[in-house]
Amino acid sequence: MASNRPLPTSALTDRELLDLAKSGDARAFGQVVRRHQARIHRLAVHMVRDRALAEDIAQEAFLRAYNALERFDGRSEPYTWIYRIAVNLSLNAIRSRKSSRVSGEDDDARLDAVQSERPDGRDPQSQTAGREQYLALCEGIDALSETLRTTLVLVCIDGVSHEDAATILGAPEGTIAWRVHEARRKLKEFMVSRGFGPESFPGASGARK
Repeated sequence: MASNRPLPTSALTDRELLDLAKSGDARAFGQVVRRHQARIHRLAVHMVRDRALAEDIAQEAFLRAYNALERFDGRSEPYTWIYRIAVNLSLNAIRSRKSSRVSGEDDDARLDAVQSERPDGRDPQSQTAGREQYLALCEGIDALSETLRTTLVLVCIDGVSHEDAATILGAPEGTIAWRVHEARRKLKEFMVSRGFGPESFPGASGARK
């Protein structure tokens, strides 16, 4: 005999959860937050290079999404909608920050994020070389235009598909593909100019899964 008990929120899709949230089920939206909070925070870290600010941006992105639930029309996936909010908040934070820290500093939050995600057990000398390489990579990313940098972070660092990046950034897929190609080309030239081989930046060679 079939059970009439509702499915747990963890078994529902994002769209189903937002439908429940629209009807006043705050727990349903909480499940959306739990699913995507880590990725949204990581995205913000790579955008603004400040862990505390990234946390504020992630919280604000979900708060704005919750307050705008009635305006979500379902034409895009819920996570791309929230991503778009987070990207815009990050860009606003970057533009309003008059004296941002220079990239390449030893306390760059992006390096901390990568090290915590990829414990590799390498010896201290290899870790130092890897740190220098990654700091140079961050500096190269920061030297890109805002448009190229944002696209590169989404596609090559966060692993967003070209289709979803097009939705998030409001640009055709062909434009996204060109931006990724151009960003990689510029980044490769930058890294080579700093003495690193063209194969030395895996974070820019393809999307993360």
